[in-house]
Amino acid sequence: MSRTTRRRLPPLLLAAVGTGALIAPQAAHAAPRPADPVAAIERAAHPLRSTDPGGSTRDLRPLGDMVGDATVVGLGEATHGTHEFFTMKERVFRHLVEEKGFTSFAQEVSWTTGLRFDAYVRGERDDDVRALVHRELAKTPWDTEEYVHLLTWMRAYNDEHPGRQLRFVGDDLNYPELGAEVFDGVLDYAGAHEPGLRPELARLYAPMRRLADGDAYMARPLAEREKLAERARRACELLADRRPKGGSEAFAWALQHATSLAQTADILAYDLGSPEGQRAAMLHRDRVMAHNTAWWQRRTGTKVLLSAHNAHVAYVSYDARYPKMQGAFLRDRLGERYVSVGFTFDRGGLMAQSADSEVWKPRSLAPATPGMNEYTLDKVRHDDYFLDTRTAPAAARKWLAEARPTRSIGTAYPDGPWKIPLGRSHDVLIHLHEVTAAHRQR
Repeated sequence: MSRTTRRRLPPLLLAAVGTGALIAPQAAHAAPRPADPVAAIERAAHPLRSTDPGGSTRDLRPLGDMVGDATVVGLGEATHGTHEFFTMKERVFRHLVEEKGFTSFAQEVSWTTGLRFDAYVRGERDDDVRALVHRELAKTPWDTEEYVHLLTWMRAYNDEHPGRQLRFVGDDLNYPELGAEVFDGVLDYAGAHEPGLRPELARLYAPMRRLADGDAYMARPLAEREKLAERARRACELLADRRPKGGSEAFAWALQHATSLAQTADILAYDLGSPEGQRAAMLHRDRVMAHNTAWWQRRTGTKVLLSAHNAHVAYVSYDARYPKMQGAFLRDRLGERYVSVGFTFDRGGLMAQSADSEVWKPRSLAPATPGMNEYTLDKVRHDDYFLDTRTAPAAARKWLAEARPTRSIGTAYPDGPWKIPLGRSHDVLIHLHEVTAAHRQR
């Protein structure tokens, strides 16, 4: 979409731009200098036809070239509550499915939730999709109409392509629930293949299973949670020691379930009341998400679109509370077979909580101001576009390498802006001029 086709700004947003946007029109259209980053970015930018899934994806072919031979593509979001980020993810996933052989969608939701969504999209359970999403994601940013639409499309695709099934994976820890499926996955395997081991595994898991609700688990004293973590690690080690010769599919999945339980118990055993404990826990979480994504890709042999916040798919951290991000761990594991794609936007809406309330409410952001990354990115003549930060002209790469205030909003608002070097954070950027709030399920 070109700059000339932009919608008229609502009065409130127009006022927020300030009078400076209404003067000196000659300067606004002056010929850019050769080193001007706007001109350099514009030479590298590929306009987007739409952010809505469906219809032609011819405009996304250059994005497919940027993905290249990657087996995992991390696709971020600058906020957790924006409609266009969700719909664009579905659009990109559909394109990668059709043109690049991708078949797995990963999300920073719990391993147990991923198992349930995977069963749904493959037709192995007949839940009402809205009820399923609400039950699994009510406490997360993703209890939305957009998420329902994605899962509905994935199931419809699988119904039409029985020989090429799409998969869903939750790459995160088992929180706020330690699902029965994970415990049963370990114990059922042991009962069938290692019956002598099953009683000890059941004994080790018993106190953890009684505290399957995450809030109840976290209410226990730290010393007790540390002992639970020791038990979960011991159970995982005992199972790992019984690896069958040549391996087996059933053993691999049982061990991954045991690993997920140990991962969860470990993070719940950090002292989250101290800054050091928080940093250690966040480092653990990003490492875990990268491990689980890489495990899934390797085990299933599928190509994976990984959906998470920009921060988690990025290579560098802008917040001292997060020492190393999932994207950096994946690059360590996969090299150039991992590609990071980030989102930016100039103005518009989102859904977010606040520091003192868990209620999700719509918020509105005025246009980016001078000095922000988005202010310059939005001067490109296309409303919505994407570019490869690795191959952009030198002037663009130099500009993108510098850290500047950038919107990066999690579950609560206000949040940031944060000083982020976009070119060192992502391989590809998708910039949207104006966005709207996601639609929470009612």
